[in-house]
Amino acid sequence: MTELLERVLAKPSKRIAKLKTLPASEQDAIASMILEELQDDLKWDRAFASSPDTLAKLAANAMAEYRAGKTQELDPETL
Repeated sequence: MTELLERVLAKPSKRIAKLKTLPASEQDAIASMILEELQDDLKWDRAFASSPDTLAKLAANAMAEYRAGKTQELDPETL
């Protein structure tokens, strides 16, 4: 567990205390969102762990294209 999460859990903030005052349905909705996010993170972790060679090859290809001048800077204004 990270230091930040430890601090959050060790000393519940006013926001956490306020969450406890919400109706049960809203508390459950928030809890569901947190659980879904954690499950999604696990899926990504598993996907990355099961394909390190593929990811390394993609990264190497991207760097080769960059070094060869085949890439261009991303301009958020043109997205």
